[in-house]
Amino acid sequence: MILAIDVGNTNIVLGGIENGEQVFAVRLASDRNKTADQYALDIQGVLNLHHVDIPQIEGGIISSVVPYLQSVLPQAVKILTGIDIMVVGPGIKTGLDIKTDNPAAVGSDLIVAAVAAKAKYKLPIAIVDMGTATTLSVINEEGSYLGGMIIPGLWVSINALSSIAAQLPYIDLTGPCKLIGRNTVDAMRAGSLIGCASMLDGILERLESEFGKPVTAVLTGGVSPLVAPYCNKKFLLEPDILIEGLNLLYEKNKKNDK
Repeated sequence: MILAIDVGNTNIVLGGIENGEQVFAVRLASDRNKTADQYALDIQGVLNLHHVDIPQIEGGIISSVVPYLQSVLPQAVKILTGIDIMVVGPGIKTGLDIKTDNPAAVGSDLIVAAVAAKAKYKLPIAIVDMGTATTLSVINEEGSYLGGMIIPGLWVSINALSSIAAQLPYIDLTGPCKLIGRNTVDAMRAGSLIGCASMLDGILERLESEFGKPVTAVLTGGVSPLVAPYCNKKFLLEPDILIEGLNLLYEKNKKNDK
C-alpha cells in the first residue's frame, strides 16, 4: 500500500492505495501548529481505523500548498514507517506540457489534478477545485496545461460577507436551497450556492466558445458536492481525483527511478 497525501490550506486528504485502487480516503484539518510527532500519531490513528498495519506501507507521495506541512508530513511518515516519501515539486516527472509564464510556479495540487483528469477524460478539460480558493485549470486538445483562474473560495466569500456586514449571520450551506430566498439565511444560501453554480456554468460556456467545442468539466474539492446539484452544465463530480493523480505520479516516478 502507498500513502497519498494532498495538503490544502483547510484540509489534508490522506488516502491509502493498494494495487492501483483506493482503499480509503480521510480528511484531517490542516494545522500549522502540529509537530511531525503529532501528525505521525494522527496517521497511525487513521491506519488503525482502517485496519492497516505499518509494514503494509511500501511508499508514499505528497503534494502541498502549505510549505510548513510539506516538510512536516514527510517527517511524520518517516517517523511512523521509516520511509522517505516523494514530494510533488521540481524533479517530479508529470508528463504535462505546461504553457504558463512560469511553469515552476503552478501549484502542486493543480498539477496533480490535471495529471489525473488528463489520464481519465476526453480533451479539452476544465478542472474546478473548490477548496479555500476555487481554482480553474484548463488543458487543451493537445494535452497542454494552459493555466486558469483563482477565485475566492465559497466559504471564504460567505464568511467574509458575514464578518463585514453587521446584520448578516454566519450560515450553514448544507440546508435546502431555493432560487428565491424568503428570509436572510435562505437568501444568503441561494446567493452562495446558486450564485457559485451560475458562475461555473458561465465560465464553462465561455471556455467552450473559445475552444469552439465541448469541454469536459471536472469538479472536485471539499465544497464541490454542495454546488454540483445547482449547476446547469454537466460537471463530473470527482471528490478524490487528487488521490488518483498522486497515485499516477507515484507509479510514473517509481518506474523512472528503476
